[in-house]
Formats: sequence, C-alpha cells, structure tokens
Amino acid sequence: MDLDSIQRALRDSRTDAWLFYDHHHRDPIAAAILGLPDHGLVSRRWYYVIPAEGEPRKLVHRIEAGKLDSLPGSKGVYSSWQELEAGLESMLAPWNRIAMQYSPRNAIMYVSMVDAGTVELLRSMDKEIISSADLVSRFQAVLTEDQIDSHYAAQRAIDDILTEGFQHIGSRARYGGPATEYEMMVWFREAMHRAGLTTDHGPNISANENSSDSHYEPAAESSRRISSGSFLLIDIWARQDRPGSCWYDITWTGVVNREPTEQERVVFAIVRDARDAAIETVRSAFTDGGHAIAGFEADDAARAVIRAAGYDPYFTHRTGHNIGAELHGSGAHLDNLETHDERRILPFTCFSIEPGIYLPQFGVRSEVNMITSRDNAVVTGRVQRDLVHI
Repeated sequence: MDLDSIQRALRDSRTDAWLFYDHHHRDPIAAAILGLPDHGLVSRRWYYVIPAEGEPRKLVHRIEAGKLDSLPGSKGVYSSWQELEAGLESMLAPWNRIAMQYSPRNAIMYVSMVDAGTVELLRSMDKEIISSADLVSRFQAVLTEDQIDSHYAAQRAIDDILTEGFQHIGSRARYGGPATEYEMMVWFREAMHRAGLTTDHGPNISANENSSDSHYEPAAESSRRISSGSFLLIDIWARQDRPGSCWYDITWTGVVNREPTEQERVVFAIVRDARDAAIETVRSAFTDGGHAIAGFEADDAARAVIRAAGYDPYFTHRTGHNIGAELHGSGAHLDNLETHDERRILPFTCFSIEPGIYLPQFGVRSEVNMITSRDNAVVTGRVQRDLVHI
C-alpha cells in the first residue's frame, strides 16, 4: 500500500477519507489496494480508514484482532454490534466526506462492493458517502513499466499464434478433415502454453451463426466444424504466466477458403470504422492538449457509426473494457450502453476497443487494445483492415 500517494489523491479530490470494509472477502478491491493476503478467514467485519491527513485507523473483531496488523494505524476492537456501531462512529468522527466502494444507483457496478445497509448506517451518522471509483482507477488500473512490457510480450506472442492458427485452420479445411471449434480452442490453448502464456478460459472460436454469440465458448459435444465456406470469429486473450502481468485481448474475423459476401464486407467495414472512430476519439484526447476523456465518450464515438448505418440494435454490448492484471480490470470501461461510465481514461492504462454487429447468420467484432501515456494513446498490436481470407 502506498499510503502517501493515497492521501495525496484524497487531498486532490477534496475527500476527507477513504473507508475500506470487508466481510467474507466481499471486496477484492480493498484487499488489492491495501496489499492484504487473499487467503484466510474474514468471518467478521473489519474497517480501515485512510484520512487525507493523519494516521489511518482500524476496527476489527476481537476473535480476528490481527486481521489488519500488516497495515499502519491505530486499532480499535469490538465484539457486540453495539460496540461495532459505537466504535465505527468514534473512528470516523473527524471526517464527513468519505469515499467507499460504492456507486450511486449501482451505475458503476464494478466498484459497487459495499452493501446498502452499511451505507445506511454511515448516513445515520451524518456521513456523506461518495464513490471511490476514480480512486480505484488511480490505484488499480494504472500500469507499471513492467506491466506494460508484459502486455507487449503477450501481444507479440498472441499475434504470431493467431497467424499460425489461421494457417492451420485453412490447411485443415483444404487438405484434411476440417477442425472443429473445440479442437481449435484446444490448439490455441496449447500454443499459448508453449509460449509461456496463461489464460482463464476460452478462447472463443466460433463459426457461422455461433459468431453472433459474443460470449460463445465451444464444447466438445456440440462443436461446429470449421470447413470451407465457414465464417469465423476468433476472440483470444492471455497474459504472461507470472504474477501481476497485463492481459492482451483481441478479436479477428474471416472466411474460410472463399471470398466474403457483399453483406459480410459491408458489416465488417462498419464495425472497422466504428472501432477506428473510438480509437481516434481516445487518441485525440491525449494528443490534443491532453484533455480528460470519460469512458462513455469513446463508446459514443463507436456507437454513432453503427447507429448511422442502421445496425444499432445489433450492437448489444459496451465498446470496451479496462485491462490490467485482471482481464476486465478496475479502470474506466468504454461504455454508455450497459452503464454510463463517467470514469476518466487515465494515463498509463490499457483497455480494449471492440465494437460488434451480431446478425442471426453471422457476427463481426473487431477488437484491439490501446495503452495511454501522458500525451499519447496507441494501439498495441496488429490492426485488422479487411476480413481475413483463411
């Protein structure tokens, strides 16, 4: 935990204090920011408050009194609920405007970890509870140099593996028995393992109408063959197999052993242009004087292109998500559909841009990753310009 930086951020945001609270590991964000171990019992409630000025304070149950001993600050203990409420009120007495993992109306549910009852209790003590969403982005989403390097290492490996995978699929379709979606999922997993990468599940290998299911994952017993004439979508993601490394996550589409149809070309071009509109919106925000940009603004840019082409009903998800040590990280998402994400896209963060159009017969998504700096924002891998001829 970087106490000095947290307190500086609180002063910058005119926030009196940041209150962390957990029970049964409900708030992984708290554990990550405070540097707590991710194991052991949390069978009783604990509270840890970092003020903008001064020493942090703790409140823990007597039977788990050592739970926060790794953190600096004075400690209070409780057993009964009456002691808990009195101890919490005393601990927070100097401060009024308090940040927590809370989001009004659950608008940014990715940081909404605090239960309604706890918020009600604190409000009964005349505390103003505000969202910690921007603070979480600052201390969870901003990447180190080593994490940025790890992202580029994963990018180079996956870009090469994807090229090899397309070649393998095409060869199987033309000269041998066509591979199935499931067989290729296993093929990609093994290739990533050989390259020193790890993944949590997937990748998504989907042919024809399965490509319209944006979270499709093939199963051995129901997997479609990828044969000549198939339309194919591959969504692949992985990171270096070491703690804290940053993910790389891309999606490409193509056709197997044939030319694309006119409809496929048109839909791909619309998705490509929507992707590029979002890329340019982010890039210009960082290069043209570095003005702040919120996640929803990049989503608006992509969605406007698809809406103008008449395909808005078929773009059914956000434009992109934050990427870090978790595939779907804690920073700003590019979203004005599922949520209205007002969090700022910060320097030295990574995120996907992945608009899509999903028709009954096929779906197109084009996904790239971007990384920002103080005065620039760049796409980190290869960029698909046309449907791949596999």
